[in-house]
Amino acid sequence: MGCLWCQPALAQKVENLTEQQVQQFVQQAQASGMTEAQIEELARTRGFTTTDIASMRKRIGQLATSTTKPTQLQPTEVDRVREQPATPVPPHSSPATASHNTQERAVFGASLFTNANLTFEPNLRIPTPRHYIIGPEDELIIDIFGNAQQTYRPKVSPEGSIRIENLSPIYVNGLSIEQAEQRITARLRLLYQGIGTTGSGVHAQLTLGSVRSIKVTLLGQVVRPGTYTLSSLASVFNALYAAGGPSPDRGSFRDIRVYRANRLVRTLDMYDFLLRADQKDNIRLQDQDIIFVDHYDTRVELAGQVRQPGLYEVRKGETLRHVITFAGGFADRAYTASIQLRRNTSTEQQLITIANAEISNFLPKAGDRYNIGAVLDRLDNKVSINGAVFRPGDYALQKNLTIRQLIKSAEGLREDAFLNRATIRRLRENLDPELISVDLGKLFRNETPDVTLQRDDVVQISTVSELRQKRTVSIRGAVNQAGTFDFADSMTVANLVVLAGGFSDAAIASRMEIARRVKQDTAGLRTGQNVRLITFSIDNNLRLNSTDAQLTLQPFDEVFVRESPRYEVQKAATIAGEVPYPGPYAIRTKSDRITDLIVRAGGLMPDAYLPAARFTRKGEVVSVSIKKIMNDPAAAGNLLLEDGDVLTIPRRAELVRVRGEVLNPATVEFDPAKSFRDYISEAGGFTQKAVKYKVYAVAANGKIKATHSFLGLKTYPKPEPGMEIVIPAQPIKEQSRLSSTERVAVLSVVASGAAVVLTALRLFIN
Repeated sequence: MGCLWCQPALAQKVENLTEQQVQQFVQQAQASGMTEAQIEELARTRGFTTTDIASMRKRIGQLATSTTKPTQLQPTEVDRVREQPATPVPPHSSPATASHNTQERAVFGASLFTNANLTFEPNLRIPTPRHYIIGPEDELIIDIFGNAQQTYRPKVSPEGSIRIENLSPIYVNGLSIEQAEQRITARLRLLYQGIGTTGSGVHAQLTLGSVRSIKVTLLGQVVRPGTYTLSSLASVFNALYAAGGPSPDRGSFRDIRVYRANRLVRTLDMYDFLLRADQKDNIRLQDQDIIFVDHYDTRVELAGQVRQPGLYEVRKGETLRHVITFAGGFADRAYTASIQLRRNTSTEQQLITIANAEISNFLPKAGDRYNIGAVLDRLDNKVSINGAVFRPGDYALQKNLTIRQLIKSAEGLREDAFLNRATIRRLRENLDPELISVDLGKLFRNETPDVTLQRDDVVQISTVSELRQKRTVSIRGAVNQAGTFDFADSMTVANLVVLAGGFSDAAIASRMEIARRVKQDTAGLRTGQNVRLITFSIDNNLRLNSTDAQLTLQPFDEVFVRESPRYEVQKAATIAGEVPYPGPYAIRTKSDRITDLIVRAGGLMPDAYLPAARFTRKGEVVSVSIKKIMNDPAAAGNLLLEDGDVLTIPRRAELVRVRGEVLNPATVEFDPAKSFRDYISEAGGFTQKAVKYKVYAVAANGKIKATHSFLGLKTYPKPEPGMEIVIPAQPIKEQSRLSSTERVAVLSVVASGAAVVLTALRLFIN
């Protein structure tokens, strides 16, 4: 099975690898003995990106956390020194609950070590640091240039020395690059006379080739404690990232100690980097360095209106002001007058209110939970004006202390403002509302003093139209668009006729009327008359005369335009079938009847079969005997014509249809010699469901002819051409069937009754 990094098909698909494949890669990397740089370079040549490599590290870390194997790769070969301690769980809570709480309350800085796009990998392509300390396995590059040309690439032996040609070993272990360059140059003078001196023309330069690997141990409260093999250029951040960083549940982000040769050499505070990008304590690591992450001492929660809520670690001497600074300061809507604190005591919680002046001196304690509230959605200096002003809205009280100043700020009163009364809605001290009336007319005439406003006052200035009923006028009758229209001052009858689309074709030159409401002027009106009528005329061309056209209307007037009594929209009836001139015909008068329609259509054709003629009105067949009314036009069946009537006169029908409860419903030819029962017999006779005494026939003209019965004798309708014989079925009866339980119960009752009867008979006989 080949190396996973060597399979190009796996590039860009690290997240799809199974745990077995990840474990395989760990084992192959351990067996290869390659350094971190060599593994990364191989991965990049196979198509893996920096993101893929970071994702692979994360997968390896997850695999190591879920297993108990003492060895893993992170980011290169890792020698585990002990098992990862279990996450402590608070009393009365499950591990799942503890994990959920940590996710809800983000620990400041924890996300730095879970970001796949941030690796803190050391840059291996930087110029050689002059303060770099040389150790075993480092490869040195010695360039001789000038009058002599030569390059040496010695590797530092485990004893800490290098060999150059025939020279004795040169000890460089523990020296910086600058110190080693001086020592090597001095030894090279045995081969190159005067090298490095002024005027010799021969010079030497020392740089690093491939760097060595170092082993660094991370202990304490880190996510994955253990011994890690890193590049000798690695810093504290590189090692922390490899181990997953401090444990969010218990590790300190502000007390990270670096021990070298049993001596504390540096204490790193992650907040310096997170808040100020300060890496002064991010020192370069050396072989066998130990990084120890202690438990956090004091951690507090900051919630509410701060820019970055979360859990923050506090060091001794830091105040609440420092914690708020850690969170980016107050948010824009933060209520800064006071802060609510919930503090744990030995038995319960305590609520403390911290004033703004106390924030700079207030010392947090472990477990504190601070909540910064939001300011109220309320303005402390607002007054409002609504209604008949040019710019209604909210205004600042300081610049609008009186109603006159407020109206001026609102660009003044509109022309339709009602000046006799404006209202001020004000809240009393107990927040009960009260209304204050102001006469604006007197105020602007300086007849009354100006009114002083208070906070949250609302000034309402009504318009004249708002204080009266909506004024309308209406027009009915012979106009094109009759209806109700808004009233306008100086509106005339002519204006209203124009709004109604003008006179219709039905208007006549008789009197028009205006019905006007009576308020107080009842002069000339009869007792009980509550509407005044005003009449005027139009000419034959439907034009108002000059005087009446200027007749001014009043609100709520109703104008009536008369229609011609002889004006009527054309109506038509239709005749079809066996007539010479079928088609629609206009109804000439209100007295036109069916026979008139037949006469206008040219009478009847020789093949017309009157018993089958049908008369339809509004889609419904009306039973009419055309033969009867043709013989006697004065008969009752000669109906008056209406718009849309249809008369159909067919040719003689030669068929009879039988349907319903017969064995073989069929349509057969008409034979005058056959009886009603003969036609039923031709359809196979009645079925068992047939109701014989309710057999009926539908004549060709739509009339229903029923079967009559007297003393058991049935009289069927006389067969006619075009008739339809209908045999109805018996209605379905719901048969009630008892269940087995109900039958047993009934039989039991019957048996009990029989026993009682028998007992009574025996007693009677005895």
